[in-house]
Amino acid sequence: MKSGRLDKQWYYFFFWLLFLILLLSVTFAVTLGPVKISPFTVWKITLSNLSFLGDDIDQNWSTAQERIIWDIRLPRVLLGAVVGAGLSVVGVVIQALLRNSLADPYILGISSGSSVAATLVILFGALPFFGQYALVFGAFLGALLTMISVYALSQVGGRIQTTRLLLAGVAVSIIMSAATNFIVTLAPKESGIREAMYWMMGSLAGAKWEYLTIPSVVVIVGLVYLLFQSRSLNVLLMGEEAAATLGVNIDTFRKVLIIITSLITGTVVAVSGSIGFIGLVIPHIARLLVGSDHKRVLPVSILMGMILVIWSDVFARLVLAPQELPIGVVTALCGGPFFIWLLRLSTYSFGGGSK
Repeated sequence: MKSGRLDKQWYYFFFWLLFLILLLSVTFAVTLGPVKISPFTVWKITLSNLSFLGDDIDQNWSTAQERIIWDIRLPRVLLGAVVGAGLSVVGVVIQALLRNSLADPYILGISSGSSVAATLVILFGALPFFGQYALVFGAFLGALLTMISVYALSQVGGRIQTTRLLLAGVAVSIIMSAATNFIVTLAPKESGIREAMYWMMGSLAGAKWEYLTIPSVVVIVGLVYLLFQSRSLNVLLMGEEAAATLGVNIDTFRKVLIIITSLITGTVVAVSGSIGFIGLVIPHIARLLVGSDHKRVLPVSILMGMILVIWSDVFARLVLAPQELPIGVVTALCGGPFFIWLLRLSTYSFGGGSK
């Protein structure tokens, strides 16, 4: 069966297979660590913490096991799933927006803008009135300001040009990266430099339940909107003239997509740092597997992104245990060579299917 020509029955089978793999990934990722805990215990502890089921479960685990599962590992694994979903969604949208299957969600410079604000918070205690959420709000604020700058630079006569959008993103990203490096050189403590550099390479080590709410809501709302607009995303691949003929207001739709991608990226980067290659590789593979219809590409990309980030984080925290690798290092080491291999072997074209 050719790529992009899967029938509906096969697509649903593939979707539910990925969903099952995701459930198994969450379960076994939580069990892995210095303290081994069985999958059954993981589910029992999880279900017992749900108010409507807690009284019906026989509590035969220790307090230490509950703390490890509920307070440490499960929030981290779920945050990884949310981050993977968010980066994958943004990758799909950016590639459709630029009509380029090799486009990256960080191409607009939003990640670099987040890094500037985050390093100010980490190294100099900026935004102290936000307390423990200073890093989250700082990174989001940096992403928002970067998005506004790129948006303003890409307009010509009140309309956004894709080429200018791309070039503006690259230029702003370079400027923001330089600003981040300058801020790091001014750091008063060497330990702060290490912490900032570790965050910029991506990490889920500080995951907490309260960090899940905002990213989850943003990703879910963005996904729902994009699924309803899947037809418009498909039309976007056909070019401006075809989109106008089919009744899609291309300028307005682009503006909305820029806002959505900026919001999702800023929120995700705020809680995880910069994690590369997820938004680049996952949408590309999804289109190879299910074609270019965004009604299929979006759900499949999300599930694959969740699974990849979860296992990348597991590898990052176990391979050098008790120390951890930045998750961005893992995704780059795995995603880079795989993507090169994919490019050399594939005859894929962005419109979907084979050449």
